[in-house]
Amino acid sequence: MRRLSHSVKNKTSPPQQRILKTEFLPPMSAKAVDKLPEGNQWAYEIKWDGYRLEAIKLLEQVQLFSRKAKDLTTDFPEVRRSVATVKATSATIDGEIVVLDEQGRPSFQGLQRRSRRAGPIVYYAFDLLHLDGVDLTGLPLSKRKEKLKAILQGSKVLYSENIPGDLEVIIEHVRQLELEGIAAKRQDSRYLPGKSDGWFKLQLKKQQEFVIGGYRPEGRTFDCVVVGVYEKGQLKFSGKVRAGFNRFNRAKLLQLMRCFETSDCPLANLPTGRPGRWGEGITADEMKEIRWLKPKLVAQIRFTEWTSAVNLRHAAYLGLRNDKQPQEIIREKPV
Repeated sequence: MRRLSHSVKNKTSPPQQRILKTEFLPPMSAKAVDKLPEGNQWAYEIKWDGYRLEAIKLLEQVQLFSRKAKDLTTDFPEVRRSVATVKATSATIDGEIVVLDEQGRPSFQGLQRRSRRAGPIVYYAFDLLHLDGVDLTGLPLSKRKEKLKAILQGSKVLYSENIPGDLEVIIEHVRQLELEGIAAKRQDSRYLPGKSDGWFKLQLKKQQEFVIGGYRPEGRTFDCVVVGVYEKGQLKFSGKVRAGFNRFNRAKLLQLMRCFETSDCPLANLPTGRPGRWGEGITADEMKEIRWLKPKLVAQIRFTEWTSAVNLRHAAYLGLRNDKQPQEIIREKPV
């Protein structure tokens, strides 16, 4: 991982110059739950529907990284320019890249079509890990957000505000706005890479990532994609996805899938025998019609529920994710 560093003189420096260094830090994640914790020690935020992004600023330089440290600086020049306006000599900011639709709501599908200018690309910042050479990860979240809000004043980076009020009212309001969900964070939580009991998330719209394991051709295009998640090191079938495709994303996905075709089925639990009640299974005869893929593509899928057979019901494709590795995709089970 490339580290940004620079010599900077200031009034508090010793005779020798102080060296500011900042580098990527693996992000802190929220645990999925069916019910958010309540109490004065918890702060609530919108769970943004976009790409997690860590922004590193040092003087005039800005770098953008995905949650897996992939450099996305050239992918999002608008965000790079926005972070450059932050009032700090050096800073490491945690947040989410979002595309806003005509109603001002985050649109993951719009993020997929950003080359077609589906809507404005914005960066919502919700945490501050380093500031002017000082590590802030040991401070409580409330202090980190105070400092974050201060350096974002007058910049083009958006601040992810805490939502005041009763939790039930917050949930209903967010639901009416048709937003993805809510995050609950302990105000005294330190920043710890990985999942922690300090951060939780409630998804009001059921969706998560799945690995595409195959597709069924239909004419010059395809009828559906076959998706799965990893369980104990094996990719397991989760369902077929037919909805959510348009001419643009269908053509783009088909082009990519053809690059990863293989003769071997990557899904360990197929065939399933007879189709289930909702037609979610895949029989041995159906398998002959499917073109299998190496497990390389990760898709964001929205669905209504998991069936009793642990398959997706009424699944819809939202787009591809290049910020997630296939091997890390598992079924998200609320705790």
